[in-house]
Amino acid sequence: MHEERTTGSSGDERPDPRGTGTAGRAPLCLVTGATGYIGGRLVPELLDAGYRVRCLARTPAKLRDHTWADRVETVRGDVTDADSVARAMAGVDVAYYLVHALGTGRDFERTDREAARVFGEQARTSGLRRIVYLGGLTPEGVPEDRLSPHLRSRAEVGRILLDSGVPTAVLRAAVIIGSGSASFEMLRYLTERLPVMVTPRWVHTRIQPIAVRDVLRTLVGCAALPGDVSRAFDIGGPEILTYLDMMRRYAAVARLPRRLIVPVPVLTPGLSSHWVGLVTPVPASIARPLTESLRHEVVCRDHDIERYVPSPPGHPFGVDRALSLALQRIRDAQVSTRWSSASVPGAPSDPLPTDPDWSGGSLYTDEREREADVPPGALWDVVEGIGGENGWYSFPLAWAVRGWLDRLVGGVGLRRGRRDARRLRVGDSLDFWRVEEIERGRLLRLRAEMRLPGLAWLEMRVDGDGAGPVRYRQRALFHPRGLLGHLYWWSVSPFHAVVFGGMARNIVRAASRVQEDRPAPVPHPAAASR
Repeated sequence: MHEERTTGSSGDERPDPRGTGTAGRAPLCLVTGATGYIGGRLVPELLDAGYRVRCLARTPAKLRDHTWADRVETVRGDVTDADSVARAMAGVDVAYYLVHALGTGRDFERTDREAARVFGEQARTSGLRRIVYLGGLTPEGVPEDRLSPHLRSRAEVGRILLDSGVPTAVLRAAVIIGSGSASFEMLRYLTERLPVMVTPRWVHTRIQPIAVRDVLRTLVGCAALPGDVSRAFDIGGPEILTYLDMMRRYAAVARLPRRLIVPVPVLTPGLSSHWVGLVTPVPASIARPLTESLRHEVVCRDHDIERYVPSPPGHPFGVDRALSLALQRIRDAQVSTRWSSASVPGAPSDPLPTDPDWSGGSLYTDEREREADVPPGALWDVVEGIGGENGWYSFPLAWAVRGWLDRLVGGVGLRRGRRDARRLRVGDSLDFWRVEEIERGRLLRLRAEMRLPGLAWLEMRVDGDGAGPVRYRQRALFHPRGLLGHLYWWSVSPFHAVVFGGMARNIVRAASRVQEDRPAPVPHPAAASR
């Protein structure tokens, strides 16, 4: 759908590199958080607007499968590491700060604070022309100590960047509506799954949502702001409504029966987050800051950004238009990034061990192998399509129970699903796994992000070129952490024959069905006449 695309600083204009780039070249933009929801969508918009782009990423491999990967530079590093930030900023004109430490623990505010200071100091040292930061819209007249930790930290980061000595544009948005955003997924599942909803009192809070396309359009436009502009801007859509109104509007756009909504004042933000985590794919750790941010009215106090980044005709989108486009993206399987694109805070990030002794530690494995009487492509289609709506091909109740248990201890559970029903890329979330490696047609390696006393991976391989027997090889690996990790492995290993054995067997069977359903090749007329 072409209407999903956004333009540069105003309409279809392209940035004029004269006097703004390096040696007459187009300006170079640094994007942090490119593996996240907004960053992953901003990069192609900047490229289409004529900018050069460099990405700073802790794990550059997560970017390699994006359609724009070969059009950008990638620097390995972290915003908390001054040296890597300095390397990434060399020759940069505009830097986008799109990262935050939300959910990394009780010290996330301190981590955010230190990262922003590092970024601001290095920006000043490198001679950067501008910083652009996307933060949260804060309520008017509410003391900072009464804000949620999430909003308080966002506001502090904005102040630190503004005080860096580098011209900074701080964009403050409330609820962002777009396919795959955490706010949209929360709204969508709450409305679709509960025809009768018992809701907390924050559903009556007034908010000013904004479509993700308008956020991206404004972010791109900020790259060309005059050098003397250094301030915060509120950004929002054209409508102010309550969360209750949004749920009703979603039901109407999605053509659902009218929902009966019963507010209950006793639901605290903490209880609300667990309630959201129970009903939606968004885990409580992410739902809590979202619900806490809805305690206070978040409405734009100014629309000054229009003086510098004027909206083209038809923008900003209204709520119904934003919801409709987001739903269409989901139906068309064109969700480029999701809220779960970024790694879950606290999830294991260690790569699969290659040292056979795992540095002297234990590494438990469960290996399965089966011959498949199908072409390699048919078997791979099943492997790459695993999870989400297709499930895990064995003992669905066991997988569901494991997902519920993970939810109960604060994990992501089994309901994150997939970004795309058919195709995976490195860094994608897949239920309670993350795609760590993919060699299309041959290997899929997943890393566990459920709560475990250790590190776990699941590998699926397709061996064979079609000339000989095709084999499906499956390997589950677990590196235990302490005594509890060893006890965990031995407590679940009796079920492996049912879960992993059935999985290997059913994947091969599913591949046979895929092959049977494929239309037979039509012979060429010349071949048929011989």
